[in-house]
Amino acid sequence: MSDIALTPNQRRVLECIRAHFQSHDCAPTLREITEALGLSSHSSAQDYVEALVRKGALERLPQHRGLRLVERSRAPAATSLPLVGRVAAGSPILAAENVEAQYAFDPSLFPRADYLLRVVGLSMRDAGILDGDLIAVRRSAEADDGRIVVARLDDDVTVKRLERRRGRVRLLPANPDFAPIEVDPERHAFAIEGLYVGLLRRG
Repeated sequence: MSDIALTPNQRRVLECIRAHFQSHDCAPTLREITEALGLSSHSSAQDYVEALVRKGALERLPQHRGLRLVERSRAPAATSLPLVGRVAAGSPILAAENVEAQYAFDPSLFPRADYLLRVVGLSMRDAGILDGDLIAVRRSAEADDGRIVVARLDDDVTVKRLERRRGRVRLLPANPDFAPIEVDPERHAFAIEGLYVGLLRRG
């Protein structure tokens, strides 16, 4: 970022956003920036973010928390991720029969992703995830409460928000037309397959 002139406060905000990406795989909210840096208001955080976008240190993306860091020190080599379509019942997500293609793109877009998954349906519509979108997923068998995850329930793979309450697990849609899924460990084979870390939408 040496070729972008930033004020000391703008650099503090940029480093805060970078640190949040490294620990959470997503951009912080304005509230999180405000609290982390002791700013006077959310509007102050918004002003800094807008300045960083104008100066090219950040780039807006068409998704919830849609920001990415723009690293200019060198042009990164393209990387590729496997695109997973419908997952065959009982098979590992990255089994050969599930992989439709390989997608090449700038690795800074999804620095910790392991694969892309094609979304089917509108159950996560209000989280900005639509039918046909490609979501970037980092493989993980663990997830914090509130994270959007790729989960396996019996022979189905689904994208939902994870809720853990008093020893119970639910998979929550982001669309009122869909009901939450109650996970009963005595009835269901349940596993977390990965964490949602970004989205691609083809025009």
